[in-house]
Amino acid sequence: MAETNRSEERAKIRKEKKQARSALSPAERAEKSARAVERIAASEAFRAAKTVMIYDHVGGELSLDSLLTHPASAGKRFCYPLVLSKTEMIAMIPGAWQIGAYGIREPVREQSEEIPPEALDLVVCPGTAFDPACNRMGMGGGYYDRYLPRCVNAHIVLAAFEVQKVPALPTDEWDRPVEAVFTEDAVYQKEM
Repeated sequence: MAETNRSEERAKIRKEKKQARSALSPAERAEKSARAVERIAASEAFRAAKTVMIYDHVGGELSLDSLLTHPASAGKRFCYPLVLSKTEMIAMIPGAWQIGAYGIREPVREQSEEIPPEALDLVVCPGTAFDPACNRMGMGGGYYDRYLPRCVNAHIVLAAFEVQKVPALPTDEWDRPVEAVFTEDAVYQKEM
C-alpha cells in the first residue's frame, strides 16, 4: 500500500511541476534560463570540465542553449543524450540532429561521435522536480538513473527552475541524487 501511495505522490508531483514550469511565459523561461546558466558557468565543476553532457530542452525545461556560447565554454566539448532503447542511452557529440524518442531533438548516431560515460567530466541533467537535499525527479523513464552510475568521473548536477522545487521528494532506491541543483536564484548543494 505504501508503494502505491508513493507512486501516486510522485506522479502528482511530476504533473504539478511540469505544469508549473510550462506556466512560465517564454520570456520568463528565457530570462530564468540565462540566470541559471550563469550560475552553472561560474561553478568550479563547470570551469574544470573538458567534456560536458547537457540536454536539448523540451516541454518547458530550462534551456542550456546560452551555455554553448558562454565565454566560460571556450575549449569544452558538449555532448547530448541519444536514446537507443527503452532502457539505454549514450552520449554523443552531434554532427547532425534528428527528432527522436518523445519528440526530443537528438544527435544522429551515424554522423556523431560517441563519448564513453567515463570520459564525461560534468553531466547537467534535466528534471521535473527537485528538493533542497538535491534529490531529482526525472520524467519517469529512468534513462538518467541507469546512465549516471556509469559516469564515474563526472560531477552530476541538475538545471531547473525554482518553481520545480518541493520541500522533500519521495524517492525510490534507484533514484540517484545530484551533487548540486542550479536554478535562476540559487545553487543547492548536497551535503557530503
